This record gives sequence, structure tokens and C-alpha cells, in this order.
Amino acid sequence: MPQDASPRFTRFADFYPFYLGEHRHPVCRRLHFVGSTLVLGCLVALALNGSPLWILGALLCGYGFAWVGHFFFEKNRPATFRYPLYSLLGDWVMYRDIWIGRIRF
Repeated sequence: MPQDASPRFTRFADFYPFYLGEHRHPVCRRLHFVGSTLVLGCLVALALNGSPLWILGALLCGYGFAWVGHFFFEKNRPATFRYPLYSLLGDWVMYRDIWIGRIRF
């Protein structure tokens, strides 16, 4: 489905299946997973030393890895451009689902 023709979502429960459909390529999912793990590492470093540069690091890791996955492997436009909050939540739900084996790594 073209990005501009995607439906408007009013509930995350309706959005998440769409989100997963935008992450079918295993390399894209792996890049999201690595980026999210690095985000957590940056946040731990921020908590330990308080340097605000870790916030920038978290943003670069989270978005950088994800966008490489979308632009080079999925060949689609990241959902974050149209659904920023649902997409952020989707990243962490997918991260959890990969950890618990609900989604293949």
C-alpha cells in the first residue's frame, strides 16, 4: 500500500499490524533491534554520567539504524514520518516481541 494511501489510525492496536507490515525484511528488523539496544545503552550512559550528548547519541542510534533498514532494505518510508508516537511505541513493542520470540529475529 503506498504510504500516502495508508489509513488514519486512531488506536495503536489497529496501527501495530500495519507497523509490522512495514518491517517484513529481517535485516530491517535486526537494524531496529540493534538501534533500540544502543538507545538503551545511551540512556544508561546518560543516567550514569549526565552528559546530554548521550541524548543525541540515542536519537542517532535509534533513528539512524531504523532509517537505514527502511531506505535500503524495506525500500519504504518510515512510519515515523506520518505516525511519530505510534511508530515510537511500535518500535518498543516490536523490540519486546523480538526478545520474547513472538517475532523472528
